[in-house]
Amino acid sequence: MNLNLRNAIIHNVSGNTKDELKDTIVDAIQNGEEKMLPGLGVLFEVIWKNSSEQDQQEMLQTLESGLK
Repeated sequence: MNLNLRNAIIHNVSGNTKDELKDTIVDAIQNGEEKMLPGLGVLFEVIWKNSSEQDQQEMLQTLESGLK
């Protein structure tokens, strides 16, 4: 069986409201389970691909600051 994890994750959250997406993200972070990391990565990929260069730079600044 050839399972495309990225497509499965996107399918599972497609059509969700902002509140539902926030709940998904917050739950994944609060649970701290390793199995949730791929899903968060896919969501970040969607955000990154749909962000302007300025927004990407702001995310990178936030990430850099958070890792210090």
